[in-house]
Amino acid sequence: MSKSTLCLWYDGTAEDAAQFYAANFPSTTVGAINRAPADNPSTQEGAVLVVEMTLLGMPAILLNGGSTLKHSEAFSIQIHTDNQAETDRLWNAIVGNGGTESRCSWCKDKWGVSWQIVPRALSRWMADPDPAARKRVFEAMMAMGKIDIAAIEAARAG
Repeated sequence: MSKSTLCLWYDGTAEDAAQFYAANFPSTTVGAINRAPADNPSTQEGAVLVVEMTLLGMPAILLNGGSTLKHSEAFSIQIHTDNQAETDRLWNAIVGNGGTESRCSWCKDKWGVSWQIVPRALSRWMADPDPAARKRVFEAMMAMGKIDIAAIEAARAG
């Protein structure tokens, strides 16, 4: 058993979110679906209370905790991609399913969870030993929503 588990809060939609994540994200599977044994402030007896899952290889629970708390950009989950096709697929899955675009690889799913779809190449280029190349990469990234690997590579090259 892992020493840590990610817990994400939902307002009655934890099972829908879990199914979406499992259908679209690598290394993601739905495990147990636990129902409320009794009425409580966030769910009625028998309703889905907690979905146990593996999310991008991490143990996670999705909790139907009610409407009191909301997700914010202060917390995000990064998904590292290997190429533009994977970057596009994941970005489009999130944004195309009721999510919203943001800047610099960030987007938000329809449940309010913030994601960063980050090509591994971008991470390497942000650590380029040439400060001028790093600056060009950074400035190109800052002008993007979804990352365009070819455009950033061109900016890096100058």
